[in-house]
Amino acid sequence: MLFLWLYMFYSCAGSCAGQAARGSPAPPRAAPPLPPLLPGEPGEESSLEEQRAAPDAGSPISSFFNGSGTKRLPQAIIIGVKKGGTRALLEFLRVHPDVRAVGAEPHFFDRNYERGLAWYRDLMPKTLEGQITMEKTPSYFVTKEAPARISSMSKGTKLIVVVRDPVTRAISDYTQTLSKKPDIPTFESLTFKNRTTGLIDTSWSAIQIGIYAKHLENWLLYFPIGQILFVSGERLISDPAGELGRVQDFLGLKRIITDKHFYFNKTKGFPCLKKAEGSSKPHCLGKTKGRTHPDIDQEVVQRLRNFYRPFNMKFYQMTGQDFGWD
Repeated sequence: MLFLWLYMFYSCAGSCAGQAARGSPAPPRAAPPLPPLLPGEPGEESSLEEQRAAPDAGSPISSFFNGSGTKRLPQAIIIGVKKGGTRALLEFLRVHPDVRAVGAEPHFFDRNYERGLAWYRDLMPKTLEGQITMEKTPSYFVTKEAPARISSMSKGTKLIVVVRDPVTRAISDYTQTLSKKPDIPTFESLTFKNRTTGLIDTSWSAIQIGIYAKHLENWLLYFPIGQILFVSGERLISDPAGELGRVQDFLGLKRIITDKHFYFNKTKGFPCLKKAEGSSKPHCLGKTKGRTHPDIDQEVVQRLRNFYRPFNMKFYQMTGQDFGWD
């Protein structure tokens, strides 16, 4: 059918133009519709404005396929956590032909909720029957209002949380901020309300995010534990295919993403894709990923480990998984 359609298209292109030249002038063409929202480039946090401004491919074939499908609200959301490995997971998942995802973080359920579900749906890529629409916004996990809002959209939404050793996560979080604001105080000084007494400052977001058990309690008021998948950020590095296998099973997808899709980049220290979505070239996450952490006082690191230990133990009990952080 496609070849027949193309034959008719190109046959008409010449003959119809000739008839128009001999007869009355052709009516003016209507303005082309606005291009559909495009996902961001792999590994980049493109803004929603940049996505809307991105041009469509101009060929008849690409236009034919880009016009297919329907924009749907997401059936699955990666809700957290920041600096846990959410970008890596999303880029790995986008290799699957039955996953369509927004490239940028919509921040709908935390920052843009007043814009409404119609606005949110319009951000989503078009999907065909059987495909899953996804998005990821790591700050949802620590946003108090997010669970009720997502439940209100759909109680059946599948949720994915990528977690990582909370001490390492906090240092990674600080490293990211340091790269943007080199004059911020030291990690050690921000960690404590009073270093002499060893009182940890839980109001600092880098510390607060890692109290996973506390945040999970809020989600369990609206979603059963079986509707939330917990992905190990450490195993996502050491065994990406294994973790992706669990994710594909959770989403009800055929296990298409396997070992053959990955290679380990020794320079960056994490796995990369042999072929990214829509490309035949190898792809690693951008330079903002895998930053070298600053040296942190080991006494401070140990105090943080002692602080997180009871919360980690509770989190293991709640999820039924031992992540091996202690």
